[in-house]
Amino acid sequence: MRKYYFSVISIVVLLLSLLAFSDNLITDVGQESNHDPKFVIHGIILLLWMVIFVIQTTFIRKDNLEAHKKLGIAGMIVAAGVVISTFYIFIATYKGWGNLAFYARPNRFFMVSFAVLIFAAYKYRKIPEKHKRLILVAIFYMLEPILSRSLDMFVDVNLLISIPLVWNAFFISLFVYDWVTIRKVHFISYMGFIWFYAVWVISFLT
Repeated sequence: MRKYYFSVISIVVLLLSLLAFSDNLITDVGQESNHDPKFVIHGIILLLWMVIFVIQTTFIRKDNLEAHKKLGIAGMIVAAGVVISTFYIFIATYKGWGNLAFYARPNRFFMVSFAVLIFAAYKYRKIPEKHKRLILVAIFYMLEPILSRSLDMFVDVNLLISIPLVWNAFFISLFVYDWVTIRKVHFISYMGFIWFYAVWVISFLT
């Protein structure tokens, strides 16, 4: 589990991402969003980020630290692109907080959280136990659009039940990994989970 956990999680997230946006990529390429530069650029950056995540976990699994470090610089640049393009989408698409659906409101907090965690991951890049958890929790925060779109493809699936179940399962998998490898739940893991729920509470109350 120590060797394969992050590789497996990265592949699962990438596959869910491809499934979620398969209409843009395969089944409905003529849709309006595919002709809107802001969505096209945003989608390319996010896909690149997910692919880099898979490659980076593979480098670590194969103990190729030099390649991991070199690609890490590109990864940080792409992560910055994720943040910038996502905030631009928020500003250009949603006119005000009140126009956001309840399930979309936390995403604004989560994107800020993503940016903070990625910055912290870069700062702690020489401390693997912190670095890898910061990046993973940051990615977990980004899952709502991916889960909403991918799970919506399954007939008779209640999204209000399935999305929280799958989202929580990602965090629980990290707790299990922590317990198996270090015999406790890491501070970053449980604080990330606490903030996850705090964001939802804040979003509902504002």
